[in-house]
Amino acid sequence: MSEPVQGPVVTVRGGVLEGRAVDGVRSFLGVPYAAAPFGANRMRPPRPAEAWSGTRAATEYGPTVPKGDYPPPYRPLFPEVVIPGEDCLNLNVWTPDGDVTGLPVLVWIHGGSFMNGSGSVGEYDGSAFARDGVVCVTVNYRLAAEGFLYLGDGVANLGLQDQVAALEWVRDNISAFGGDPSRVTVAGESAGAMSVTTLLAMPMADGLFARAILQSGAAAHTLPPELARTVGGHLADALGVAPTREAIGAVPLDALVRTASTLVAEVQTAPDPAKWGQLALSLLPFAPTLDGDVLPRPPLEAFADGQSGGVPVLLGSTRDEARLFLVAAGSIGFIDDDALVAAAGGYGLSPDGVDVYRANRPGASPGDLLAAIITDWFFAIPGLRVAEARAATGTTWVYRFDYPEPADNHGLGACHGVEIPFVFDTAHRPDARPRIGDTPSRAVTDTAHGAWVSFITDGTPGWSPYTPDTRTAALLTDKVTEVDDPSGDERALWEGIR
Repeated sequence: MSEPVQGPVVTVRGGVLEGRAVDGVRSFLGVPYAAAPFGANRMRPPRPAEAWSGTRAATEYGPTVPKGDYPPPYRPLFPEVVIPGEDCLNLNVWTPDGDVTGLPVLVWIHGGSFMNGSGSVGEYDGSAFARDGVVCVTVNYRLAAEGFLYLGDGVANLGLQDQVAALEWVRDNISAFGGDPSRVTVAGESAGAMSVTTLLAMPMADGLFARAILQSGAAAHTLPPELARTVGGHLADALGVAPTREAIGAVPLDALVRTASTLVAEVQTAPDPAKWGQLALSLLPFAPTLDGDVLPRPPLEAFADGQSGGVPVLLGSTRDEARLFLVAAGSIGFIDDDALVAAAGGYGLSPDGVDVYRANRPGASPGDLLAAIITDWFFAIPGLRVAEARAATGTTWVYRFDYPEPADNHGLGACHGVEIPFVFDTAHRPDARPRIGDTPSRAVTDTAHGAWVSFITDGTPGWSPYTPDTRTAALLTDKVTEVDDPSGDERALWEGIR
């Protein structure tokens, strides 16, 4: 028998859910959108979730997908959540309490290098969006080899297919939570933003969302099939099995997770270009693959031809993205001028180009300059390429998040991932402080969260769109500062390179 109902109840296609109501927000957590990806479903496209009888409790986060941990320097900055269980393809919903209908919807796809993260990370709590009239959904999807192994066997991009399945669940069920399925915005950060960029280029995702937000991730990290097969081969070699889905799928799950994590650590710390090719720079061996079916062609090519041109896009990056990696690893202070010029050359930038960055940052150390160069190569310039590719057929708004200063958050500055707690209005959480500092600005939260709510609700964040003529972007701090072509001399250096 079911327990007596205590909280709010909704009926979705799988059955009845009981959630929780707190401070004017109803939440429904750990809701399965697809079947458990184990047994006959392991390393296969997502299958529909099984229906349940009675009332299903949806008051606690559900299981997380199999994954390793972040490397030690990043663990305090990005607290992981690990919840055991097989029903890991689940999502969470926050919605205003009361009888609501027709509300805009935000579907959040988390980051984590396609290796880490979950929809139940504390700073992704969607209560603030719900209080502002937005139904917020956060999603789990398969990671690493379980989600992005490519062997050329007709199965590809399972993590992306999971995201599509979650969006289909939202389409079919979100009205039960007061959401409007025609007003869905899909958003993500880092690997989540790379995922959203890829979804924009995927015909199988057409019609599942009306708007998109790309935070610090774009189209530059899709893998050509031959490189993705090389990764699969290296994984099989490390496991000591044949490079087939059956052989790799027969490896115990914990051993596969551990081996995949070791492989990624090799790529990200001591990559041999002869072994890893372009991954020695892009650093993401498990990522969306241009398989010709799920992802038929490169996203920039698809955008130039008008794919998703009718979907308004908000995209941007943070001012100091790469400081995360150089400061957390403790290496920023050990970079001298020779190392700076050599590293910049690896990214295709000449010594004269380095001098442009140096002239714009009087007194900056070589490590500071390298952080700025990597920030542009890895994050800012790929985002602008998406805006440029969409220019003829779609509307795109560009931002740069410029808060805080390095002195205010342990040297990290406006680093990779720093904007998320401000966007979600969760900067008050103690677990966000190692990354954002101990005195986060309420005004910055109001600026960022307000812009996102405006875009999700009304289709505009509050500043002018980006065009190739003006290159307008918003610099976000405690206010919105609209600037045409910020750091344009540095942007111009990457023409023909990135």
